[in-house]
Amino acid sequence: MRTRLIGVGIVVVLILAVLGGAFYTVNETEQVVITQFGKPIGDPVASPGLHVKIPFIQKANHFERRWLEWDGDANQVPTKDKKFIWVDAYARWRISDPLLYFQSVRDERGAQTRLDDILDGATRKAIANWDLIEAVRSQNRTLEDLPEITDVETESWVSEISQGRHRITRDILRQASSVAENYGIALADVRIKRINYVQDVLEKVYDRMISERKRIAEKSRSEGQGRAAEIRGQKERELKRITSEAYRRAQEIRGRADSEATRIYADAYGRAPQFYSFLETLESYEASIDEKTWLVLSTDGDFYRYLKDADVGLSP
Repeated sequence: MRTRLIGVGIVVVLILAVLGGAFYTVNETEQVVITQFGKPIGDPVASPGLHVKIPFIQKANHFERRWLEWDGDANQVPTKDKKFIWVDAYARWRISDPLLYFQSVRDERGAQTRLDDILDGATRKAIANWDLIEAVRSQNRTLEDLPEITDVETESWVSEISQGRHRITRDILRQASSVAENYGIALADVRIKRINYVQDVLEKVYDRMISERKRIAEKSRSEGQGRAAEIRGQKERELKRITSEAYRRAQEIRGRADSEATRIYADAYGRAPQFYSFLETLESYEASIDEKTWLVLSTDGDFYRYLKDADVGLSP
């Protein structure tokens, strides 16, 4: 009895194993290639749901139906004008023919390796057919606020382009797609993520940029110093002009005042000559005589005349 139960259990397990290996599911994001003893049979299965296969003999190989990402490593590439640059690109791809894909690359790792060769080669070939400026710029827009540039290599950055980066990426996509189709792979788009000089050239470019910035700074400083000297010169000229004008006006006022004073003095002298002479003598006394002054005067002189004249009410 016990042996019979064990046997029944074994049979049930085998039946479950057989039934479990006979079914497989396909979801909306997958497609399946059935292989028998490692060789694909039938058409790829893309319809979602539960499907049947021969257990133990056949195997379901699942592949993505969605768009996948390829992000390559940066490669050193020469341009048509002999400038070595690092180019870092990326792309989007999907499996267009699962059967051909399985037969050629087997899985996603193999596909990524194959895409490395395809896209790197196409990128290298496309970049080598164009000058650096074509890979850098996409349109001939006007570069505003661009300082004066004298470096010959730097001047090439402001030259007009004939095609631009978009044309280069389209060339890469076209060349890579024609090859990737042989592996059941469809490319949706290829883009250049980053472009840069190689390290030794980059250091020289930085040195030239620093030198150019210093040259522009020195030019601006020199122009500023010249402008400052011009402003100082204008200030000094304006100061001299103002001073000269003020001196001229002061002299004119002083002249008019002296003229008016002379006129007043003359008028006063003409009206009372003796009184005017008396006032002038008194002013001269005040200006020339103090408590420490000694004078030796003749009694016949005009200077002493008012001192000795009793009519003025003064005593000697």
